[in-house]
Amino acid sequence: MANSKYEYVKCFELEDEVMFPNFILVSINACKLHKPYDVNALNLMNSCAVAVLEEYADMVLAYGFSDEYTFVFKKTTKFYERRASKIMSIISSFFSSVFVRKWHEFFPQMELHSPPSFHGKVIPCASIDALQAYLLWRQNICHLKNQYDQCFWRLVGRGMNEREAQEFMDGAKKRDLNDILFDEFNVNYNMLDPIFRQGSCVLKTVVGDVVKYTENGAPVERKRRKIITEHSKKIAGTRFWNEQTILSKELGVFMEEINNVKPEYIRSFELDSKLMPATWVVVRIDGCHFHRFSELHEFVKPNDDRALNLMNSCAVAVLEEFRQDIVFAYGVSDEYSFILKKSTDLYQRRASKIISAIVSFFTSTYVIRWKDFFPQSELNYPPSFDARAVCYPSAEIVRDYLSWRQVDCHINNQYNTCFWKLVASGKSKREAQRSLKGAQLQKKIEELAIDYNKLPVMFRQGSSVFWDRVDNVFIHQDNGESSESYGKVIVQHIDIIGSAFWVEHPDILDEKLHVWKKC
Repeated sequence: MANSKYEYVKCFELEDEVMFPNFILVSINACKLHKPYDVNALNLMNSCAVAVLEEYADMVLAYGFSDEYTFVFKKTTKFYERRASKIMSIISSFFSSVFVRKWHEFFPQMELHSPPSFHGKVIPCASIDALQAYLLWRQNICHLKNQYDQCFWRLVGRGMNEREAQEFMDGAKKRDLNDILFDEFNVNYNMLDPIFRQGSCVLKTVVGDVVKYTENGAPVERKRRKIITEHSKKIAGTRFWNEQTILSKELGVFMEEINNVKPEYIRSFELDSKLMPATWVVVRIDGCHFHRFSELHEFVKPNDDRALNLMNSCAVAVLEEFRQDIVFAYGVSDEYSFILKKSTDLYQRRASKIISAIVSFFTSTYVIRWKDFFPQSELNYPPSFDARAVCYPSAEIVRDYLSWRQVDCHINNQYNTCFWKLVASGKSKREAQRSLKGAQLQKKIEELAIDYNKLPVMFRQGSSVFWDRVDNVFIHQDNGESSESYGKVIVQHIDIIGSAFWVEHPDILDEKLHVWKKC
């Protein structure tokens, strides 16, 4: 990070470490995933969960059903220093990235019409007993939800609209749902596929591979970890759990059976903090391991306008999706900051929901639009982003925050321009780093004969994304002609440190001036 007078804004950031010895659970569920029970959709969710366990070594277990999944980290994990926002946002982002990439494997004849997004939250479990209770609770919910949905969607399939099906279900509350399934559709609930009734448990186990044979023909095995998917009747049972050596080793042993659990007890563990009211909210997302990502996908150094324009396109999509709440965004390199208006009540200002919804939507859009900007390059693995939310009490401090990011953009771009110029001249990366260590960048730019001011302004000043008013639209009404002002999202590469931009666009940070519609 660059040093500047604006760095004081970092003092508003709060740490949200999950203290040891709490277990860290991350629960995600799809936003607006409106669908009947579909085995392909469930298998897609399971495939994404497997990919998550393959990607993150500290994760040992996942349990999911319908449109939700819970991921369990080993007890001793130090993943991202156990910071809840980082962990939750990365899992939400990576899951959504994989979901988009794998969509056509499971729905080859169906287009993904809009970027999926997921709500995430962190649930610290204080003990192995609390973890056991949580798993029992979720599997109970799986059973109850599946009973309801099996009835509901069969009624819709038989010709009812969703409202009629809802009314029928409300009127049949005193009847056993299994009886409704059998009486109305001749379906024996217990004969349905276990993936519906019991959910899916994805876990790491140990298997032995035969690598060679001895002279007398005896096999020699090598132990390795393998990810498997089970549909167990009772994942919180001692028999299932204690047979899994990795679960027992990394999480602990279930000592006794439990058959009942109070949801209020489990919900008491959830980290569901609300952001301070009457404050501006900034959600900043950053690419995870994008140095490796950019090298693998052969981004042009020091700046690739295709990659930057892809990021800008995703930011535009985010503002359009959250049009009532996000008023401005600023991006540079692999990061973007989104400014939510002071009066926002998005998701009742629940930090986890706001962070996960924005970062997962951004990630999904990134994957979907990759080919628009890199038509000749395959996306070789799922990109992901981490995110955090910070509250700022005044518009002046929000401007200082944005100034901090633009100063950082300027200094980092100067450094990177010099660095890659030195590499292009024949120096190794290490030699280039040594040459720039402690150097005054402006002098280095002159020494290297770089005409810095002729570099594209997007590289030097980053990208600002905001709603801007367009020409009045005339509307013909019975009592005459009237006009309304409409807005659209635009991308500009301008100075946001000085006052000129803010004087020209006072409505961005003054909600009283939002008098036009966002189209």
